[in-house]
Amino acid sequence: MPTFKITVAYDGTDFVGWQRQASGISVQGLLEEALRELDGREVAVMGAGRTDAGVHALGQVAGFSLERAIAPDALVRAMNVRLPASVRVIAAETVPASFHARFDASAKTYRYRIWNGDVLSPFERRYGWHIIGALDVAAMREAAAMIEGRHDFRAFQGTDSKTHSTVREVTVSRISDCGFRPSTSSGRPELVEGRIPHPQSAMIEYEISGTGFLRHMVRTIVGTLVEIGRGRFPSAWMNDVLASRDRTKAGPTAPPRGLFLVRVDYN
Repeated sequence: MPTFKITVAYDGTDFVGWQRQASGISVQGLLEEALRELDGREVAVMGAGRTDAGVHALGQVAGFSLERAIAPDALVRAMNVRLPASVRVIAAETVPASFHARFDASAKTYRYRIWNGDVLSPFERRYGWHIIGALDVAAMREAAAMIEGRHDFRAFQGTDSKTHSTVREVTVSRISDCGFRPSTSSGRPELVEGRIPHPQSAMIEYEISGTGFLRHMVRTIVGTLVEIGRGRFPSAWMNDVLASRDRTKAGPTAPPRGLFLVRVDYN
């Protein structure tokens, strides 16, 4: 039985999330349905991690074994024919039978997108959090850096979550923007010094990489950063929230539509 590792991209807007649910359409369920038709039997698909309802992926990873022999490139074509256009298998490779998409992963990278302008582009409404009112990106960038390192992230964990340990290591936590920010006076985009210009863009992106993440951790970090960007708290507040280990001390959970699982790394 050949074992495969696939990389999957999907628009999570219309799904209940990655994980198969009792009701609703899941990405895992769609993949398993496609493989059932392809292999003539039930095929269990294990993902590198769960994404919540409405969260997207550029590089989710999954693994499974088939009874039939098939080349990786043929597998990609065969699965995509059976999947909706909002889910694409973008790569496949054979791996040892011992491969486990979740437990073998060494790191993950997420990106969160914020549209910081008065008017939201209709082409971004499904893929970003619309924030009206200029955000202090410098303060957000300073606060984001405080996340890097090994910390107890209990304050950023979903309230209904249960896990053995809330200690995680974050290797990258940074804010960037696309070069132009909306002007509060003229309404025209203005170039931010040192940024690559992207005309008519008001997009701010937050990127975070780490060895593992708690449920809602990235979205709660983003909600906390936005509170700082709005001037409600100083950047140093991020350290206070970390130290508190109390979810009620952090900012709100950002909407799922702005979050993307970008990449899963393996040793």
